[in-house]
Amino acid sequence: MRLLYHLFLSPFCRKVRIALAEKALPFELKNENTAERRAEFLRLNPAGEVPVLVEPDGAVVCGAGPICEYLEEAFPDAVKLLPGSAATRAETRRLIEWFDGKFNREVTQNLVGEKLMKRLLRAGEPDTTAIRAGQANIRVHLDYIGWLAERRNWLAGDEFSLADVAAAAHLSCVDYLGDVPWDDFHPARDWYARIKSRRAFRAVLADHIPGVPPPKHYADPDF
Repeated sequence: MRLLYHLFLSPFCRKVRIALAEKALPFELKNENTAERRAEFLRLNPAGEVPVLVEPDGAVVCGAGPICEYLEEAFPDAVKLLPGSAATRAETRRLIEWFDGKFNREVTQNLVGEKLMKRLLRAGEPDTTAIRAGQANIRVHLDYIGWLAERRNWLAGDEFSLADVAAAAHLSCVDYLGDVPWDDFHPARDWYARIKSRRAFRAVLADHIPGVPPPKHYADPDF
């Protein structure tokens, strides 16, 4: 069976999980506390980071970007998450970089990283200045998501793509903490409601961390 080493509330792991589910590729999850630096895991990925995908034949692919690109190439008959023309695929990759880079630095790390991951990984006390920055920054990003959603069927164009997966993966982690001001950004909220209604997203929304319950609207596609 295909095995995915992951960490709860890692947007990069969630992106791979959603991609696998969209492509209807069965897999099992293994939670990996990267702070432990296990020798067995480091043999799979010397960087000591998740996600790591281990295929049934023993092939190992590390990192969300390489895994998603691998899935596109290795399973050409599955649902395509980099669809369309070369220009559309370039736009998809631009938005993936936006969310996995800019959004992650400005929002995910400042909110999920400070408020929860530090606690789970025993990595110190949260930085309140970073948290305030994340709460301010997310509003800019939600406005941009809404701008895209009002002009396109999906974020990168006419078809659902890895751009939507990447954006939703990050937002789902922040939303687990109740830190997304959806009521102020209706176009972004409407787009995210469509994502929440997808079958491939259900397992992600079913995640519950003991002692840290999500808000009531978290798994509700109608908010």
